[in-house]
Amino acid sequence: MTKRLQIFMEYKVKANQIEAYERAMKEVIEALVDYEAENIQWYVAEDEDQPFLYVEMYEVPTASHYQILKQIRRQADHAVFGKIVPFIEGGAEKIHCWAFLKKGIT
Repeated sequence: MTKRLQIFMEYKVKANQIEAYERAMKEVIEALVDYEAENIQWYVAEDEDQPFLYVEMYEVPTASHYQILKQIRRQADHAVFGKIVPFIEGGAEKIHCWAFLKKGIT
């Protein structure tokens, strides 16, 4: 059985751009499937300490998938993924992305 990587992305959305961002995210989420992303989850912080903080979590089959997605998710000129960049506080460089490998509990 292959171990899939859990991808975690977080960024802050401009307060006055929430509606436009959320509309654009529908297309982003659909496009993630084309990159073999599974178990896609999307969250917004409920904590007042982190207003407008959004998190995406999904699984990909390989480290190569992660590296490609990490790169293209931060490209402002990408046809789909670039659509959310104008809504991100600080732009593409403020899209933080990490990959995790699930560990068993013994």
